[in-house]
Amino acid sequence: MPAPLHRLVAEQLARATDASGAVDVALLGTLVGAAYDEAEHDRRRAERAMRLMAEELAAANARLEALVQALSTQNRRFEAALGNMPMGLAMYDAGEQLVVANARLNEVLSLPPGALRAGMSYAEVVATCAEAGHFADASAAEVYAARRRIFAPGSAYAFEERRGDRIVAVTGRALDDGGCILTFQDMTERREAEARVEHLARHDALTGLPNRAQLRTRMEEALARARRGEQFAVLCLDLDRFKAVNDTLGHPVGDELLRAVTLRLRRLVRETDTVVRLGGDEFAIIQASLPQPDAATALARRLIAELAEPYMIEGHQVVVGASVGIALSPQDGSSADLLLKSADLALYRAKADGRGTWRFFEPEMDARMQARRQLELDLRRALAAGDFQLLYQPQIDLASRRITGFEALLRWHHPERGLVSAADFIPLAEETGLIVPLGKWVLRQACAEAAGWPPEISVAVNVSAVQFGSARLVDAVAEALAAAGLPGERLEIEVTEAIMLQDTAQTMAVLHRLRDLGVRISMDDFGTGYSSLGYLRSFPFDKIKIDQSFVRDIEKRGDARAIVRAISGLGDSLGMRTSAEGVETPEQLEQLRADGCTEGQGWLFGRPLPASAVRSLLQAAPGVVESNAA
Repeated sequence: MPAPLHRLVAEQLARATDASGAVDVALLGTLVGAAYDEAEHDRRRAERAMRLMAEELAAANARLEALVQALSTQNRRFEAALGNMPMGLAMYDAGEQLVVANARLNEVLSLPPGALRAGMSYAEVVATCAEAGHFADASAAEVYAARRRIFAPGSAYAFEERRGDRIVAVTGRALDDGGCILTFQDMTERREAEARVEHLARHDALTGLPNRAQLRTRMEEALARARRGEQFAVLCLDLDRFKAVNDTLGHPVGDELLRAVTLRLRRLVRETDTVVRLGGDEFAIIQASLPQPDAATALARRLIAELAEPYMIEGHQVVVGASVGIALSPQDGSSADLLLKSADLALYRAKADGRGTWRFFEPEMDARMQARRQLELDLRRALAAGDFQLLYQPQIDLASRRITGFEALLRWHHPERGLVSAADFIPLAEETGLIVPLGKWVLRQACAEAAGWPPEISVAVNVSAVQFGSARLVDAVAEALAAAGLPGERLEIEVTEAIMLQDTAQTMAVLHRLRDLGVRISMDDFGTGYSSLGYLRSFPFDKIKIDQSFVRDIEKRGDARAIVRAISGLGDSLGMRTSAEGVETPEQLEQLRADGCTEGQGWLFGRPLPASAVRSLLQAAPGVVESNAA
């Protein structure tokens, strides 16, 4: 019997035995049963305690397992973040040992994989980078001594440096435990992109030359030197006939031409000079340290001569020229704006004087330009206010002396200047584009007036090259005819050889569209160009107008009379009428008749008349005009 049970039975037996030694069996049974009941209760209590302990242990194990899983997940995320972050990261402990290094660290620093790894000291890391050529101007010991201050409490730094062929942004911060954390970001592509953007902001994308923004900076620098006594020149130049190259050969050829011009310009200037592309075919040169104005003249001569030499562009031989305007500092301007303005005015004068030349700025140029600008403003106001008037000059059949039509001539009555010559405002209107709305008004007005004339009388209207280049010309003619109710055959459109020199295919298309409206087409100022015969073959003009320069000399020069006779004969052979302009004397009239010319106009037959006088003339003598009717 186990010792504890033996003791329990002995204890119960003693309690059931009386003083005489007799055993109360009933009491003994009761005591033993109670003891067994208590033992069973203790067993069940112990089992319950064990079960609770097991449950708690299982819950604790589950919590521990979840914690381990969460920690594992967190570690994977941390490793993924380190592995995928764009920056290299290095973490050191208080003993300057590298404890964390991501894979990107070696990539950013252009080092082989594993070159920097956990367990290396900070001094070893610096030495490895130094061996790779990262610190060109300092030794590893010097770099280590300067940068280990990052381990000091509260330390931090941020800077960019070149590591080999890369630009690296370095940031560092001390940690509370005595270590530090460093990050390295490759900034090379960003800085190169920023440099490209900065370059493009200050340079022309096509030629690589400095642009207007940089021109201002360079001019301010030159002006600062000028205040110390150093003179310089500003040359503005643009290419002659560049638009024709673009229009005929296309913009890619034009772009290549501009690059070729840029190469020549760079060869022609010194390193201290600045060549700038202002836009289009316009360039500027700052000629620094100018010893005397003759040096600017010499450069202008070289520019004009060199740029006029032929270019071979994509199999095409291209020839252009250049015009140059020159302004000198300080006499022509004390600011960048004034000097550029002066050089531009001189360029404008050079182009007006025939191109392919240079001009120095002169003070009166500014006055002329101011007057021109004022004229442009007045021209715009006049167009809006209706200050223009049409006069009509008779066109005469030389055989019958009957009026066949009138040429509409534009006049401008300025409220202050009086009558402004067409030679003054028509070129300006063409240059500013105002000729398009002005020409549209002329067409509508002339057609409206001619609608009230006898049906056999026509009206002639001159169309400029700018008008002809407008996409709306044919529509404007059709609208004018429709608004007036005028048949197309009673309108004559006069074109010049300048129009025919434009895009031939487009020009011919427009001429045929006008012909489809019934409009008659005449070639004005015939004989003053160099390709007229070719144009007469390519388009059947209704009339050839002989320029007044030949008519004026018909009595004095045999060659003038020969030209008039030849043109008249040519017109007769081609079935075209010929009209002589500027007929002023009976002798000229007789010569023109004798030479076969069919029509004429000029002061011999009458001065240009206002619309009301035309109506009176036609009513008084319907169609007949005598010589000296002026």
